[in-house]
Amino acid sequence: MKKYVWHKQSLSPHFELIECAPHDPIKDFRRDPTGAYVLIRCDIKDSSIEVAVCDKKHSIIKAFRGRKAQDLYCAIFEYEKKHKLKWISRKDHAAYLGKELKKAELALSGKENYVQE
Repeated sequence: MKKYVWHKQSLSPHFELIECAPHDPIKDFRRDPTGAYVLIRCDIKDSSIEVAVCDKKHSIIKAFRGRKAQDLYCAIFEYEKKHKLKWISRKDHAAYLGKELKKAELALSGKENYVQE
């Protein structure tokens, strides 16, 4: 095994490097147990990103608008917390939201079309 170095940090005695298997977004998809999901789109004219939070009946519950990925996901999570809601309960669902919002932000900055995965 090759020596593992990360800047100046030392390795814990419990250190282990875990090789990750490829993730298939179709085959490995798991719906959030809450039933909620998000729709994301860009409004190029307004230079904004919109996130619609939908319930399991496919109705839009709330919509959030902002210009940056971090502004949006922070607002969504704060709204959930403040109103004692649980739209996004899985870590992979939260990571997906962040990834897709960053893609939308980059598309918006280049005035390109954004397509949600």
